[in-house]
Amino acid sequence: MTTPAPKPDKVRCDACPVMCYVAEGRTGACDRYANEGGRIVRCDPLTILETAKAEGQPLRRFLDQGWNGAITPDDGRRVTAIGAGTTYPDFKPAPFIVSRQIDGVDAVTVVTEAIYSYCGVKVKIDTDRHLGREGARVLAQGEAVGLVITSEYGSQMLSLGGVDHLTGGSKAEGRVTCDTLMALCNCEAVDLQIEGGAQVTVQAGKPPIVDGAVETRMRVGCGSATIGMFAAQWQGLVDEVVVVDDHITGVVSEHQAGKVIGWPDTGIRIRGHRSTPGRYFRVAEPGQGWGGTDIADPLTILNPWLEKKGARPGLTLLMVSTTGEHAAYYVLDDDLTPVEHPLPDTLRPTVDLIAENCEPALCTVMFQAGAGGSLRSGTTRNPVLLTRAVQAGEVRVTVGGAEAFVWPGGGITLMVDVTKLPPNSFGYVPTPALVAPLEFTASRDTYRALGGHDAAVRDIDDVLARGGDYGSAHRVLKDPQP
Repeated sequence: MTTPAPKPDKVRCDACPVMCYVAEGRTGACDRYANEGGRIVRCDPLTILETAKAEGQPLRRFLDQGWNGAITPDDGRRVTAIGAGTTYPDFKPAPFIVSRQIDGVDAVTVVTEAIYSYCGVKVKIDTDRHLGREGARVLAQGEAVGLVITSEYGSQMLSLGGVDHLTGGSKAEGRVTCDTLMALCNCEAVDLQIEGGAQVTVQAGKPPIVDGAVETRMRVGCGSATIGMFAAQWQGLVDEVVVVDDHITGVVSEHQAGKVIGWPDTGIRIRGHRSTPGRYFRVAEPGQGWGGTDIADPLTILNPWLEKKGARPGLTLLMVSTTGEHAAYYVLDDDLTPVEHPLPDTLRPTVDLIAENCEPALCTVMFQAGAGGSLRSGTTRNPVLLTRAVQAGEVRVTVGGAEAFVWPGGGITLMVDVTKLPPNSFGYVPTPALVAPLEFTASRDTYRALGGHDAAVRDIDDVLARGGDYGSAHRVLKDPQP
């Protein structure tokens, strides 16, 4: 009888709270750490970004221009935390604390792949189309992963993720939320369903797809703003212009812009809530039609015209949306009823001008997270000093080499555009939580004053030669931005 070969020994990975036992040649549950010859190694190499000069343009540093920088100068090279590993179980210094000389200044960069339970994304979707009511749940794979928040100028906004969805609900909700966040942060396409609203496909840096239709334009402005920008273009070509918009519908003859250039009254009357002259709210319900409303026929927002206020047979009317996607031309008949006619060639350039002034519709994904105690303790023995230094602008915060916006107030709450990071910078641990690179950079003197782990500081050449706890592999990526 043949004795079965013994199973290869497994090695326990301590890079996160899951503490996987990993067999030889296999990875842990996160797919980020593997057992290589009985040693846990990081599957991705430590990543260093180098700024590539634009062709024909010299690299200009702040110090070359006499800047007295409160934060460390920049030599065009950034050691990122991508591939660095984590600080878990938190009491130890960050995986890499790297020093380098930049124009005579000793700079220190602390790099850590941070495990974020408190994290999410803010998604900006350039579209006038109604996605869903404010506060509506956003679903992915049938699980709630966030909600619709207040819309912005020409864009709909979503807030996805957060600790309550990651760990406060069912296991399925947490898993799907984590998967959704990681895909969005790695610039992958994700299908989302707005409860009671639209289905939208979101991908950072790409046009949104709303109910199967690809958005191409972000509106030039609300109906009132469009009137203000283009009233002079229409003068002399048409008797009246109405710009249909879900938020503020504009009427040129009543609008202040029309009054200033001497536009005569036309006797037009708009259904809706009149705000100020020429500006109307709630002319229709939100939807997928003209100007983000639910209407397919723009005449439904008009009341009967008033002859005593200037209405007359033969009066011409242009109705147009805020993207120029919809446009129609009418002439009043003997009963003062608008009758549609082909759009005159003289007006076509004005509609095209609205479309030309619309920016391309895109999805923007901003990763937002709070850097907690464990991350700070990997940087300094007195974490509150790091927080104060970040808020005072003495320490630069980057995520995968990309500059992060740090919110004022308590803690280190940061936000970064995911398209500024190298590909596949984000990972996960099945607790569930997202894993993202985080770097703190300061002068060596500032770092020491913070109570930093000075004994753990290593020269960049030593890091490149010997690596760290999880291997020695590294890669250099050229940053295309000068």
